[in-house]
Amino acid sequence: MSSLLGFDRTGVCFMMNQKNPNRLLLYELIGFLLIIALSWLDEFLGLPHLLFGGVAPHPSWREAATETVTIMCVAIPVLVLTRRLLTRLFYLESFLRVCAWCKKISRGDQWISLEDYLTAGFNTETTHGICPDCLERVKRGGR
Repeated sequence: MSSLLGFDRTGVCFMMNQKNPNRLLLYELIGFLLIIALSWLDEFLGLPHLLFGGVAPHPSWREAATETVTIMCVAIPVLVLTRRLLTRLFYLESFLRVCAWCKKISRGDQWISLEDYLTAGFNTETTHGICPDCLERVKRGGR
């Protein structure tokens, strides 16, 4: 599974999956459009008549339009709520799990060191140093 770099509202960098939430919305939209098309086909071609025989239907564009409006009244809230749910899901999945004790990072079902994570995920080589706060603590004899 390949990843991309992303930035949250505060500018903090995180890994994003290339999976696109819009793909699911597109599939839902296509499904609703197919239902609308089936409704119009049924109205003007008489699908039950074509499939099973019987009395030929009398086409009514008003009935098909009413069915289309009804389907749209269902489709719009479903698509909006799905979008909100996917946005929240992708936001929550963007969090980086770090062990509170050893600072290893969860990547799938493995826990890897920060150095390995940066090398694998960002193609970044690491080296070690000491920040000014830790340097002061070391000078004072603390850890």
